[in-house]
Amino acid sequence: MMGPIFDSHAHYDSTQFDRDRDELLSSLPSYGISYVMIPGCSVESSRDAIALAEKYDYIYASVGVHPHDTEVFTEYDLAALREMAYHPKVCAIGEIGLDYHYDLEFKDAQKAAFRAQLSLARELEKKVIIHEREAWADTIEILEEYPDVTGVFHCYSGSAEGVKYLIPRGWLISFTGVITFKNARKPLEALAEVPLDRLMIETDAPYLTPVPNRSKRNDSRRIIDTATRMAEIKGVTVDEILQITHNNAKRFYGIE
Repeated sequence: MMGPIFDSHAHYDSTQFDRDRDELLSSLPSYGISYVMIPGCSVESSRDAIALAEKYDYIYASVGVHPHDTEVFTEYDLAALREMAYHPKVCAIGEIGLDYHYDLEFKDAQKAAFRAQLSLARELEKKVIIHEREAWADTIEILEEYPDVTGVFHCYSGSAEGVKYLIPRGWLISFTGVITFKNARKPLEALAEVPLDRLMIETDAPYLTPVPNRSKRNDSRRIIDTATRMAEIKGVTVDEILQITHNNAKRFYGIE
C-alpha cells in the first residue's frame, strides 16, 4: 500500500467491525494509513469514537448527532457534545446536517438539531463535518446563518454548481468510493470542479465500498481504489492524490 493516507471519515465504532475491530485497527498503519477520523453520529457513538481515538495514536474523533438521530435531540445531548468536544483528540463537530432521502417526518427536528450543533461549533471555534442528502436548499439556507462556520461536506453528493458555491466560502469537499460506481456521473462532474487544495478522501467505512469490491465491507485499505479514480479525474498520480488529501485533512483537522 502507498502512503501516507488519511481516511477522513470512517465509522469503526460500527457493529460491522465488532468481530475483528482491534485486529483490523492494529494492522492499518502497516498499510500506509497514517490517520483516520471517526465521526460521531450520536452521543453514544461520539463516546465510542473518542474511546478508539484514546486507544490508537493515529485515530482522531469528531462529536455530533447525525440527522437520522435528531428526532429527539435534547439539551442534555448538546451538553454532552460540548463536554466531549474539549477532548484533545476531538477535532470537529460532526457529522451533522440534513437528510431527506427517506422522507422522514421530523424535518423540523433535523433543522433544530443542525442549528444547535452549528452554534456549538461557532462557540468552540470548531470545524464541522456536514452530512447532506437530498436536502441541499435547506442545508445552504441554514449554513448561511453561520457564515463564520466552515468545514467539509463529507461523501459529497451535490452538483458541480454546488462546488462552485462552496469553494469561495472556505469549504472542503470529500469523496468516497461512490466515484468508482458505474452511475457516478454527477459526483465525477463535481470532483472535476474541486481545487486540489480543497479535496479530501474517505471510505465512510463500512459503507460505500469502491469497485471492484462493492459488495464487501469497506475499510481504510480500500481507499486506494477511490484514490486511483480520483487521480484519473484530476490528472495527477495516485501518490499525489494521497499526499495532497493527507495534507489537506491534517491541516483541516488541526493535527500537528
